[in-house]
Amino acid sequence: MNEQDVQTILNQLASRDIQEYKVTKEHFMTFRQQLVKREDFKHFRGEAKHNGEVVYTYLDEPRS
Repeated sequence: MNEQDVQTILNQLASRDIQEYKVTKEHFMTFRQQLVKREDFKHFRGEAKHNGEVVYTYLDEPRS
């Protein structure tokens, strides 16, 4: 997974083209590095799952 792939996925989540995206342990750091650079960072919610996976969704209201 490269930076362009991550940006595409984040844009799809923000535009609601996809409802959620599961990030594997191996790709987590690459994904997170791109995520925290976004202005709408607080609209993304990551829910930890088994084996280091995280499922990201996009929220209407930013988290506090």
